[in-house]
Amino acid sequence: MEKRLTRSDYVFALMFIFMLVFALGAFFYGLKVGKEKSALKYEEQIAKQNEVSQELTAYHQQHLVSFYHTVYQPYMEFQKKWFEQMYEIEMRGSADSSSIMKELNRLASDKYEALSTKTMPDSSPLLKDGLQSYTRSLKLFSEASKNFEGKANSMRGSDLIAEINKDAFFIEAENYALKAQKSYFDSIIKWNENIDGQFKPIDINQKLAVKDWSQISLNMKNDYIAAALLNGRLYKPYTPQDLTARVDDLIVSGQAKKMNYTEVAQLIDVLNATDAVRPGDFIRSKNKLYGNENLPQVPFFFNN
Repeated sequence: MEKRLTRSDYVFALMFIFMLVFALGAFFYGLKVGKEKSALKYEEQIAKQNEVSQELTAYHQQHLVSFYHTVYQPYMEFQKKWFEQMYEIEMRGSADSSSIMKELNRLASDKYEALSTKTMPDSSPLLKDGLQSYTRSLKLFSEASKNFEGKANSMRGSDLIAEINKDAFFIEAENYALKAQKSYFDSIIKWNENIDGQFKPIDINQKLAVKDWSQISLNMKNDYIAAALLNGRLYKPYTPQDLTARVDDLIVSGQAKKMNYTEVAQLIDVLNATDAVRPGDFIRSKNKLYGNENLPQVPFFFNN
């Protein structure tokens, strides 16, 4: 005979069902709260990442280093080859100048294709300008070199160099390179402003006295030199900091005073006129002249 459920059995069963429903409700409520807390925490992390990203947009050192490796260094590989081959033509009178121009055309074209795929952040317009100018420079070097392939062998080396130096395409190619270089060193000034609230850039378009030159930072000196090279259309195998080091060496050694030079522009002119600047001059003089300068970790400030 089946045992009938008592009143207390029903009450117990109802209480069990109620507790089960309550437990499930608490579980799902806790799950919801947990998701909301996780979402809030994730949003906070995203906000912090966005803040860091915003910091990186203002000419962060990471962008300067990235520009060096992806844009500046590839261009300098072409530039180094360009000056080597111009020396080969002018000083050694190469018998196959057409092959040299063809090689330079190919190298400039390859570098152009490589740089055409690169980008710089919109928040760093000076770096974007630098990339664009270096790319245009390579395009013009490639086209101008190709134009000289057919006639190079029919000219003496010195005559060919003279024609190259007055060719409008080559002149514009060099000018774009100087613009790009100036944009890069302008970017370093922006970086310096961001990390040092006391740093105040000078007006690089005004004449600078030797006595005032010694009071400004290395970054500012380099930017001043980059502007001087651009304004003077001085396309050279050395970097702005190489010329800066030679200017400082003339001042520190007392040679500038002996020559009675009072303006930095005079020192720049005499150093270029006498071909007294070489690639690597900055690194060779760095320990002697620049002990406590605030420099970004861009390789050309630390490596030969």
